[in-house]
Amino acid sequence: MPKLSIVVPAYNEEETLELFVDEVNKQTINLPLKKTFYFINDGSTDETLKVLKKLAVSENIKYLSFSRNFGKEAALLAGLKAADGDFVTVMDADLQDPPEMLNEMYAKILEGYDVVGTRRISRDGEPPIRSFFAKTFYKLINKISDTEMVDGARDFRLMTRQVVDSILELEEHNRFSKGLFSWVGFDTTYLAYENRERVAGTTSWNFWGLVKYSVDGIVNFSEVPLNIATFLGFLSFLASLIMGAFYFIRTLLWGDPVAGFPSMIIIILLLGGLQLLSLGILGKYMAKIFLETKKRPNYIIKEGNIKNSD
Repeated sequence: MPKLSIVVPAYNEEETLELFVDEVNKQTINLPLKKTFYFINDGSTDETLKVLKKLAVSENIKYLSFSRNFGKEAALLAGLKAADGDFVTVMDADLQDPPEMLNEMYAKILEGYDVVGTRRISRDGEPPIRSFFAKTFYKLINKISDTEMVDGARDFRLMTRQVVDSILELEEHNRFSKGLFSWVGFDTTYLAYENRERVAGTTSWNFWGLVKYSVDGIVNFSEVPLNIATFLGFLSFLASLIMGAFYFIRTLLWGDPVAGFPSMIIIILLLGGLQLLSLGILGKYMAKIFLETKKRPNYIIKEGNIKNSD
C-alpha cells in the first residue's frame, strides 16, 4: 500500500494535537494510503512535547523536538526531510486545514497532478486589517516576481515524492515555502474552501510577524526593491540638477533676497530620506547574503523518535 506522510509543524499546540490526530484518522478512514504523522515541535513552551511523547506510543506517529523555536519554515524543512512517504502533505495542527479534503486531493493526484494545493476563498473571522494586507501582498508579489503565488494559498497541499525531493534540493537558508512550492513548478491544481477557525488554543502569528514574513517573501523572490532603490537614487540626482539650475538662473536674473533656508531643509530631508531608504533595501539583501554565507543549520534537533532525521 502507498504511504502518506503527514508533516505537522507544532508550536504551543498542546490543546489541539489529540483532536487533530483523531479528526484526520476519522476523515481519511477510507483513504487507500498508509498514514504516518510527522510532528515537529518548534521549541514549544507549553506541554506540546509531553503530548507528542504520549501520542508516539502509536507506531504511525513520529516526532522531532527542536532545541528552541526556529520558526515554521525550519519546522517545515525538518518535516519534509524526515517524511519518507510516496505522498507528502503539510498541515497545521489547529484543524484550520480541513482533513476531509485529503480524499479529494488524492483523487486529483490520481488524475495526474503532481501537487494539489488548497486556497481559502474567504477570510471570515480574520481581522479586516490583516485580510487587507494579505490581499495586497499577493497582488504586489505577483507583479514584481516571476514566481506566481496564488492568493489565499495555504501550505496545506498534497505532493508526490518527486516534488518533495525537488524542494529539498533547494538548500537556501532563507526559506519562504509558499514561494518555493511555486518555484519548483510541476502540474499543480488548487481546491478552494471556506476559512475555518482554530479548534482550540490561540495563533502564534501576530500582525507584525506576518508583515516580516511578507517582506522576507518579497526579498527572497524579487529584485524589484533593488531596482526601485536605483531608480529613486537616479530620480533624486536628476531633481537636484534641475533645482540647482533653476536657483542658479533665478539668482542671475533676480538676485537672491531670501536666504532659502526652507528649500534647503526640504532638499536635505528629501535626499537623506531617499538615501536611507535605499540603504535599508540594500541592507536587507546583504543581511540575507550574510546569513547564507554563515552556513548555520536551519534548526537543531534536541530529541525525537525518527532515525536519520538530519
